[in-house]
Amino acid sequence: MNTTELKSFENNNYNAKAGFLKKFIWYYFNIIFLKSSGLLIYKLRISILSVFDAKLGKGIVLKPSISIKYPWLLSIGDHTWIGENVWIDNLVQVTIGKNVCISQGAMLLTGNHNYKKSSFDLITGEIILEDGVWIGAKAIVCPGVKCGSHAILTVGSVATKDLEPYGIYQGNPAVLIRKREILE
Repeated sequence: MNTTELKSFENNNYNAKAGFLKKFIWYYFNIIFLKSSGLLIYKLRISILSVFDAKLGKGIVLKPSISIKYPWLLSIGDHTWIGENVWIDNLVQVTIGKNVCISQGAMLLTGNHNYKKSSFDLITGEIILEDGVWIGAKAIVCPGVKCGSHAILTVGSVATKDLEPYGIYQGNPAVLIRKREILE
């Protein structure tokens, strides 16, 4: 039986679409301005993300203590809320629509490893959260998942596959439990 050989892991084919200096500077800005739980106003956080080429809509709310891997691979639509301790590990593009709520402690993970290869190769997949999606507290969206318009991933659930529009999903792995109805 073959074994995993982490010493043979190489990340040479991964491209973060930024040079060393930009990644280095972002690393410290992320720690100081986004991960910090200080009382910095969210508009400053938004300005900093813009400087690092994030595509941002209007009326976005960014709570303290969030972490974004690479803002230049991030697009956020109008009036979206991102709660405390959210981790957007965007090794590749993450697209977040309008009026999306990502609750505290949620994770958007675009990378994983190929457990079938002894070298544990990196696997990436873009994440798309369409308009009106709600990602519950401590929920996880895995690489390559698309959450359809107004879908809900409930607290602590794990989305390993696409979520249908207006579906409410729960569990690990998340399964459709009912349809979302929005009342006027």
